[in-house]
Amino acid sequence: MSLARTYAITAILLLGTILFAQTNRQQACAIAFYNMENLFDTIHCEGKNDYEFLPRGVNRWDSKRYNSKIENIATVVADLCDTYNSAIIGVCEVENSNVLSHLVSNPKLKAYNLKYIHRESDDTRGIDCALLYNPLLFTPEQSTLVPYGDSGWQNKTRGYLVVRGKLADEDIHIIVNHWPSRHAKSPAREYAASRVKAIKDSIATHHPQSMIAVIGDLNDNPDNKSLKEILEARRELAECNKSSDLYNPWWNTLRKQKQGTVVFRDRWQLYDQIIISRNMCDKEGLKYRQCHIHKPPYMLYSKGDYKGFPMRTFANGEWRNGYSDHLPVVISLGR
Repeated sequence: MSLARTYAITAILLLGTILFAQTNRQQACAIAFYNMENLFDTIHCEGKNDYEFLPRGVNRWDSKRYNSKIENIATVVADLCDTYNSAIIGVCEVENSNVLSHLVSNPKLKAYNLKYIHRESDDTRGIDCALLYNPLLFTPEQSTLVPYGDSGWQNKTRGYLVVRGKLADEDIHIIVNHWPSRHAKSPAREYAASRVKAIKDSIATHHPQSMIAVIGDLNDNPDNKSLKEILEARRELAECNKSSDLYNPWWNTLRKQKQGTVVFRDRWQLYDQIIISRNMCDKEGLKYRQCHIHKPPYMLYSKGDYKGFPMRTFANGEWRNGYSDHLPVVISLGR
């Protein structure tokens, strides 16, 4: 056999292997969400209350601490990509595009060639929502930031990042959220739910075949009024009649399995959720398989008063060099 023919056969086999691997990856992928807990850089952003995360601020947020935070978050994101083949990772509590650029450039994430979508919000502290994505699996086509609106709550806060694109060649809309915290009363989150429902209904009207995923830190549990009554996210798939009706698989995760993503007042809560339209569950092609809370041991305290709780960046005013006070959530999709 000639050398040229040998090279040609090798090239064909290699190309076949690559195409086979890419096809397999598109057969099963995932959508994830992760609250990154105060991913600030060390530079003051004019008009934002970010003073605690500056080198001379109360947290002494210098390059060492910032770079360590990027390393830790990159470890988690790489895990989400590798373990679940995450095509899309919604995130919140990121200060700006600068921190996202540093994150996706981290050597731990180089292999995934992650891109990001970010829109600056009106949030008083300067923390925003964003979307990381693997361009081999997801192709964004349009994005917009819908303002939070006027609920009567005193603080300006982040809006709702809406991204439309193709996930493994299928149309999908992602709505990334970070609703008002528990320091606000329930009506502030109920108002957010009403805004997101209006967005969802508009998508269903104009793009009736599109899958829809409402993802984020909602600061409410699945059975709270904002989600149960206002957003109308159902506990069981059988309760969803129309293709755009929302199914919330996390309800049973919290109430039956007693699992959560964040500890609030010493109790597990499940504020981080990925809520999906019915047509992501009963359609041909890519569809919902199962949900996961990503909970590797390295993200948890191994001893002390906080044993088993998420290892956060600061606790009791001390730098703990942790990851986040939230655990990521993931839904797996397959054909």
